[in-house]
Amino acid sequence: MGDDKPVTDNTVTELASKLVDAKLSGSESKAVTTNMFDPNHEFDLAELELDQDIAQLAEQNRSRKSKLLDPTDGDTEEYKKMIEDRIIEGHGEFMMEIGLEDDGSPMDLSDEDMKCALTNLEKILVEVDADYAIMDERNISENPFPEIKTKYVNEEKAPEEAKKSDLPITKVAHIMIRRKNPTIDSILEIRVAVVGNVDAGKSTLLGVLTKGVLDDGRGKARLNLFRHKHEVESGRTSSVGMEILGFNSKSMPITHPSNGGRKLTWEDICSQASKVVSFVDLAGHEKYLKTTVFGMTGCAPDFVMLMVGANAGIIGMTKEHLGLALSLGIPVLVIITKIDMCPPNILESTIKQLVKILKSPGCRKIPMFIKTNEDVVVTAANFVSERLCPIFQISNVTGEGLSLVRNFLNILPSQAKYDSSLPFEYQITDTFSVPFVGTVVSGVVISGVAHIGDNLLLGPDSLGHFIPTAIKGIQRKRVNVPAASAGQGVTLALKRIRRSQLRKGMVMLSHEKDAPMPKACRQFEAEVLVLYHSTTIGQKYQAMVHCGSVRQTARIVNLDQIVLRTGDRATVTFEFIKCPEWLKVGARIIFREGRTKGIGKVTKLLTDPIKTT
Repeated sequence: MGDDKPVTDNTVTELASKLVDAKLSGSESKAVTTNMFDPNHEFDLAELELDQDIAQLAEQNRSRKSKLLDPTDGDTEEYKKMIEDRIIEGHGEFMMEIGLEDDGSPMDLSDEDMKCALTNLEKILVEVDADYAIMDERNISENPFPEIKTKYVNEEKAPEEAKKSDLPITKVAHIMIRRKNPTIDSILEIRVAVVGNVDAGKSTLLGVLTKGVLDDGRGKARLNLFRHKHEVESGRTSSVGMEILGFNSKSMPITHPSNGGRKLTWEDICSQASKVVSFVDLAGHEKYLKTTVFGMTGCAPDFVMLMVGANAGIIGMTKEHLGLALSLGIPVLVIITKIDMCPPNILESTIKQLVKILKSPGCRKIPMFIKTNEDVVVTAANFVSERLCPIFQISNVTGEGLSLVRNFLNILPSQAKYDSSLPFEYQITDTFSVPFVGTVVSGVVISGVAHIGDNLLLGPDSLGHFIPTAIKGIQRKRVNVPAASAGQGVTLALKRIRRSQLRKGMVMLSHEKDAPMPKACRQFEAEVLVLYHSTTIGQKYQAMVHCGSVRQTARIVNLDQIVLRTGDRATVTFEFIKCPEWLKVGARIIFREGRTKGIGKVTKLLTDPIKTT
C-alpha cells in the first residue's frame, strides 16, 4: 500500500465523472477499477447502481428548508409520518417550529417563503386530518457581530438597517398542530385546580374565561359557577365546582354566543373541541380547607392555578395552597388579578413579595413573567418542569392579560403520567342517585381502560371487603361514551349498587377470574415530614389523612422517634379510625389538624396490624 495515490477532492471528482459517463453511455463493459483509488484493478459497473447511490446522497444532504419549500414525494411522506407520530405522542397535538434547521441555524425564510412553507404543510395536514395555528411569529437575524445584533433587535428601524448592513432576516414561527374533530372519548383533557385566598377572583376568572364575557366589577361573571344558594348570597365558593373551556383544532376558544343566544352546553362544547381544559374551582376560605385539600388530591389535577389579588397580596390561605401544590408535586402558575384597581406601588409590593416566596429555599421556583406570546410559547412548552413558575397579570374587568392566559392554557401539554395498559383503577370522588338511571359515581381513571358492561370490584366497604358490580353507562363531560381510559374524568352508572353502599374514597378495580381478591389496609407505614406543629407529635396523635380520594381520620400507632417537632422527618405507622382504605405504595399523603401539619409518602402496607393499647 506504500505506492497508493493520495486521495484528493480532484481524484474523487474525476472518478465520479468517469463512472457517471460510463453509466449514462449504457456501457456494459468492464470499467476502470474495483478500488476507487487504484486504477490497476477492475470491476463491473452494472453492479454499482450509481443512480440510486447519487439520489440517496443528494436526498440525505437536502436541508429542512428545501424539504419545506420544494418537497418531493419522499419529503411529503417523511413529514406525514413525523406529524402522525408526534400527534400520537402528544395525545392529539404538538408544537412545531418552522424557520430553523436541525442544528439550530436559521433557514433564512422570507415572508413569501414562510407562506409557501405553511401552504405545503397544510396540504400534508389534510391527509392526516389535522389543523394548524400560528402561536408566535418573529424575525431573527443571523449576525456574527453581537453589538450590531443588539442594535438591530432593539431599534424600530431594524428592517432598513438590516438592508444597509446586508444582514439576512429570517422568519421563525411556532405552529400548534392538533388533530381535527376527535371523538368525545378521545379528546385531549387537561385538569387545572384553581386555588388562592378568599376574594382573590378565582370564580370570576373562570366565569370570564369560559363564558367569553368580561366582569362588571361586582361579581356578575361568577354567578353561573356557584352550586348552592348560600354561595350566590355570600359570593364565596364552598364546594368543588367544575367548569370547562374548549379549544378547536385551530386553537380558537369555544365560548358562548355574544348575541344573547342559547348558552352552549358541555355537549355542545365537546362536539366542537379538540382539546378541553377542565377547571376545578376550589374554596379559598379557611373554613373550607378540608374541601380544598380533597379537591387537590382526589380530582388529580395536572396543574395548579394560584390566584393572588394585586390589592391584597400574599395573605390568608395563599401560602397554604402553594404549599399543598408543592407537597403534591403539581406544577404551579400564578395569576395576579385586579390590576385595574390596584395602585402601582401596591402592585409592585405584591410582586416583590411573591417573587421572594417563590425563590425561597422551601419553594425554589423560577419566576417567569409572561408579557408576550413568545413568552407564552417558550414557558408552556417547558412547563412540565416543576421549577418554572409563570406569572400573569390580568384584569377581569378590562380584559388586560386574558388573551395570554387563554393562549397559555391552549398550549399546555398533556402530562403523560397515566398508563392505559395497566389494570383498570378508578377512584371515586362523588356519588349520586339519578332518577331512572340509578346509582352514579364520578371520579378519575388512574390506569387501564373500561367499557360498558365490564365487571369490576367496588370497595372497600366498612369491613374492608370488595363487592362485584358492572358498568351500565359511561359519561364524559356529560356526553355518553363507550369507554373510559386512563387520565380521563368520567361518571359511571353502576348495576346492583345502592348509593348508601358508597362513599368518597372508594375505588373500582378490574379483576381477573382466578386472581386473589384485592386487600384493603387499616394500617400503613409512611415517611413523613412535619411542616408545622406548635407542640410535639407522639403516639396516639390523630389527624385527617388525605391520600388521593381517601379522606379519613387516622392516629399514629408507632414512630421511630419519641416525639416529632416542626421540621422533623420520621417513619410513622398510621391506623385509620373508621374503616380500611385502598392505598398503594409510593402514594403521596397529607395529614392535617386544621391547617396542614405534614406531608409524606406511603412506604409499606401492613397486612398484620400492630396491636395498640
